[in-house]
Amino acid sequence: MAGIVETQTTASPFEGNSKSRGRMEIRRINFDLSDSAMARPPLGKRRRDAAVRSSDLEVKRSRRTECPRYGVTSVCGRRRDMEDSVAIRPSFCGEDGDGDVRGGDLHFFGVFDGHGCSHVSRRCKERMHEIVRGEYENGDAPWEDAMARSFRKMDDDVAEWSSGLASTSDDSNCRCEMRTPQRDSVGSTAVVAVLSPEKIVVSNCGDSRAVLCRNGVAIPLSVDHKPDRPDELRRIEEAGGRVIYWDGPRVLGVLAMSRAIGDSYLKPYVIPEPEVTVTDRTGEDECLILASDGLWDVVSDQTACGVARMCLQSRKGESSNQACSDASILLTRLALARHSADNVSVVVVDLRKTTQ
Repeated sequence: MAGIVETQTTASPFEGNSKSRGRMEIRRINFDLSDSAMARPPLGKRRRDAAVRSSDLEVKRSRRTECPRYGVTSVCGRRRDMEDSVAIRPSFCGEDGDGDVRGGDLHFFGVFDGHGCSHVSRRCKERMHEIVRGEYENGDAPWEDAMARSFRKMDDDVAEWSSGLASTSDDSNCRCEMRTPQRDSVGSTAVVAVLSPEKIVVSNCGDSRAVLCRNGVAIPLSVDHKPDRPDELRRIEEAGGRVIYWDGPRVLGVLAMSRAIGDSYLKPYVIPEPEVTVTDRTGEDECLILASDGLWDVVSDQTACGVARMCLQSRKGESSNQACSDASILLTRLALARHSADNVSVVVVDLRKTTQ
């Protein structure tokens, strides 16, 4: 059973209150015992049937893969408020009522970097994996289509949820207090990775990023959606918008990214449409790094991979849980040492086939 180490704090790391905890994921099999005793078949037949069901269940269990080991660190840093959220959902598709393990070997990792307030990133943390699961289980569409629909549904969900909260009561945790027009200027990036035994599916909307370390080489699995990216600049201008340089390129001089969940006041220039990559896993894959731009603004892809790789290799014979946790903490500290002014959230996932 895969152990999970997670380090997460919303306080300044300089206060020295980072926390670590271990957690064991235990999955239970529930059997339906509601049949009437009067309708039961003879004991011998019941035993034979039970043996067949048990054999089938063992075969299905053998198809399930354990969740990769990972570490998470999320800190407020030098910002006044914590607006990042991180979601980790091992085996997030679960089992159906017949004990089928379809989706049981799919694992969900997401980093959501909010802006304007934290409620959109928190909503993405709570709901994105459920929406992706629904799209996956409802058909055999390619991952590109399933992820595109998921992000659009997440955007619709945020709009509906925000309106519902604003019409009922304020959220005391929200700086924007969920009132129009403030809630219309709140949004979040979303970078999501779904891992299967054979594939890495990454869906990105905004300027958070996913980077694969393969045999020591950094391979970006997403491209930041910046307003001055030539294709994004062209799309914005063709929609009637403008990119204005105000402390860097910004859509209408306001938002420093060209795609996001939420931000209804900037539509159609800022869109929730993700870009999706599907990458075959190989035996040379070492780790996957998902992080908000608080890391990537000051640390290059190759440097991040070098740090994570060093942590994984330095703990031979020990739990890779701790190695991944060490990597996420060290990357966060490096970002802060390089004067990152943003929240910093880092997820490091061990992709090695055999944990050293």
